[in-house]
Amino acid sequence: MRVSLVTGGGRGIGRAIAHALAGPDTCVAVAARTRSEVDATATDLERLGGRSLAIVMDVTDEASVDAGVAELGRAVDHVDVLVNNAGVGGGEPIEGSDVARWRRTIDTNLTGMYLVTRAAVALMCTNGRIVNMSSVLGRFGVQGYTAYCASKHGVIGFTRALALELAQRRITVNALCPGWVRTEMTTQGMLQGAAATGRTFEQFQDQALGAVPIGRIIEPEEVAELVRFVASPAAAAITGQTYNICGGQTMD
Repeated sequence: MRVSLVTGGGRGIGRAIAHALAGPDTCVAVAARTRSEVDATATDLERLGGRSLAIVMDVTDEASVDAGVAELGRAVDHVDVLVNNAGVGGGEPIEGSDVARWRRTIDTNLTGMYLVTRAAVALMCTNGRIVNMSSVLGRFGVQGYTAYCASKHGVIGFTRALALELAQRRITVNALCPGWVRTEMTTQGMLQGAAATGRTFEQFQDQALGAVPIGRIIEPEEVAELVRFVASPAAAAITGQTYNICGGQTMD
């Protein structure tokens, strides 16, 4: 049985990833802070023919992470795939910025990834897969998004170092950098951007997607399909890499 753990799996990209990894002879553990969301996702996954486990976990809280991974360890004897997807967005100018908001962004997007990986790696077997969710803002900077950019750049550095550390165990570690994806986080980000620039949501969205060569927003399922490949046996020789899925928004 192939066992996966997906953080931030209750909605958006995480939910799509959980669906992509589910199926017969699988167990997908869905971790997030909101009980109703992880329960709903887990119920959906079981309809696909495999097992599922709903875990309430706050990735910023070490005790919560350890308890959640321990719960998983009582249900299964190994983990094949870890997808570190939990994250928060948003930005603000550095002058007069909220230190608590900075810490929340770094704690969720970067330190949370570290805490979950540290706890889960003991359960991972040879030929395991770790997929870390970064962002195109891990590739370049955006004015007013210092915390978010710092956290997502950090994900890429974490991925590269961990890939070397786990190579002898044949555990691969890779990162994905999505662009604009059709999620609640994207909607909130566009609303915030529109308000900050004095434009309507539609005007801001048109400008944002105008900078994407394919000219459209990305669907969560498209990101999930890339995760499925990177987490598959076919990707055994791929590690320490960062894949953009952004419609050409960045080509680094």
